[in-house]
Amino acid sequence: MTVLVAAQQTETPDTLPSRKARLAYRAGLVASTAGAAPGFVQGNLAILPAEYAGAFHRFCQLNPKPCPIIGMSDVGSPFIPALGADLDIRTDVPRYRVWRDGEVVDEPTDVTKHWRDDLVTFVLGCSFSFEEALLDEGMPIRHIEHNVRVPMYRTNIACGVSGPFAGPMVVSMRPFKPADAIRAVQITSRYPAVHGAPVHLGHPHLIGIKDIAKPDYGDPVPVADDEIPVFWACGVTPQSVINAAKLPFAITHSPGLMLVTDLKNRTMAVI
Repeated sequence: MTVLVAAQQTETPDTLPSRKARLAYRAGLVASTAGAAPGFVQGNLAILPAEYAGAFHRFCQLNPKPCPIIGMSDVGSPFIPALGADLDIRTDVPRYRVWRDGEVVDEPTDVTKHWRDDLVTFVLGCSFSFEEALLDEGMPIRHIEHNVRVPMYRTNIACGVSGPFAGPMVVSMRPFKPADAIRAVQITSRYPAVHGAPVHLGHPHLIGIKDIAKPDYGDPVPVADDEIPVFWACGVTPQSVINAAKLPFAITHSPGLMLVTDLKNRTMAVI
């Protein structure tokens, strides 16, 4: 597993945009984190009992496109200092999902009351990081333009199996004109720690998506007649496999409402 450390900042810890965002969510703000704290890495959460952590870690190794690990906690600890000095996994996400036997039973803004001493947190890279690079190239990001959550879909692309963890890959979608889609492939290929290049371009039905206007997670966005949908592996995939595995207990983020870290997006690029 690649170990990442928060980059040296010119800002003081108290003035980091990432920390300000976390404090706002800790205080109760609930909103999509797309575009929040520009320049800083966001992460998907999968929080599991320690007895499942080994199998899930292997699942991530088998499926690096949807599940690139950028941080992992010690057993029972709600802190991952490498991702943020004062970051608290229990309070710093806008909204969580609490799972029992594979079903969502609560969607709180704070999971302190659900916390247990046997939990292990995995933080997985998020495509919001490469969106900054796309925006820098002048490429439109539709869900940001419309101030909604990115649309996400379950597919017929099977993930590698590890223990109880198996199921379909989840993808996120952004529409582009064909020339921009080619450029998007080039740009996002530089960011393997945050899903990398797309897994599919064009016809949604070829990867099992019946209606692009009805995402399984997030919100629909319009696709113009001169655009094609471009699909990236998505860190919501663990929620699909947690559902399929019927785990007795788990906690995740609510799709589109991520953990904002102190890592810089530029540290995710490989070239």
